Amino acid sequence: MKLLLLTGATGFLGGAVLDKLLDNCNNINLLLLVRAPTPQAGLERIKENMRKFNVCEERLHALTNDNILPGDLNNPEAFLMDPRLDEVTHVINCAAIASFGNNPFIWNVNVTGTLAFARRMAKVAGLKRFLHVGTAMSCTPHTGSLVKEESASSETGEHLVEYTHSKATIEYLMRKQCPDLPLLVARPSIIVGHSRLGCLPSTSIFWVFRMGLMLQKFMCSLDDKIDVIPVDYCADALLMLLESSLINGEIVHISAGKESSVTFSAIDEAVARALNCDPVGDRYTKVSYDILAMSRHDFKNIFKIMTAHCQYVITDFSISVSNRITVQSTGYSFVNSRERHTTFFTC
Repeated sequence: MKLLLLTGATGFLGGAVLDKLLDNCNNINLLLLVRAPTPQAGLERIKENMRKFNVCEERLHALTNDNILPGDLNNPEAFLMDPRLDEVTHVINCAAIASFGNNPFIWNVNVTGTLAFARRMAKVAGLKRFLHVGTAMSCTPHTGSLVKEESASSETGEHLVEYTHSKATIEYLMRKQCPDLPLLVARPSIIVGHSRLGCLPSTSIFWVFRMGLMLQKFMCSLDDKIDVIPVDYCADALLMLLESSLINGEIVHISAGKESSVTFSAIDEAVARALNCDPVGDRYTKVSYDILAMSRHDFKNIFKIMTAHCQYVITDFSISVSNRITVQSTGYSFVNSRERHTTFFTC
């Protein structure tokens, strides 16, 4: 029987993965790394997050303190000696600080702590797969360019934020310092909402779109395409990759792809349908970051308005955009864009 270690299960993507696992966890034992002082406290954090995914209490009762490994990648030494790690056969590492701000713990968690964790798991004789979740943004792509998986194979690159720099660096360091680790890297694009629950589990990223439309200005044009995927699609992709026969060290992008990416205009229209109002349309203006920042005094009022009617609007918007993505595919496929070591995972 497999022992799957999942990190980040109190977060958005990790929670979606756990939701899938609880639906179909035959022949799989779960071990969940959770920031908590005790297993009981960790279990409560897990349950609180899973309720955002409408997981029923009966399913939650299947989880016990035995499934919890209290620990923090900001202080990995506190849990790396746990003997249960030696029994782990598979790892899905979703844990990270995904802030675009100046979080002081980004490097400690995303690089130093994650590398210590990877080194420890590389010593586990029965480990079959270490699936690390990165980000497509670590490639530092230019507008209109084809994203190449090898683009983030070093620590160099023009990164706009420390988050993407940290994710590129940890990929490089794990390859360099953990040659025996059965590593597979998955790089999702922009995760927004859930195809069934809308943004009830998390409003992450959606609020950025909503803010831009309420301001009637943002840093892209209405014709620009945005590659977004629902969190449950990404979770399905990760679980499929966990069982894949891809070689160690492979990099996989999980994305909507060229055909299923949506324009900002389509997002505008979807939000308008949810609000039963006219799209912003011609009133919208593409602006620079500096001009957008001048509107920051309006942000507080915008957040109040968004909070007031967020549940209905967010849910309807996300489902509208997700349907646009799902219409063009009935499953997942691998498309090799290079002769070797490049795999796109398209939804």
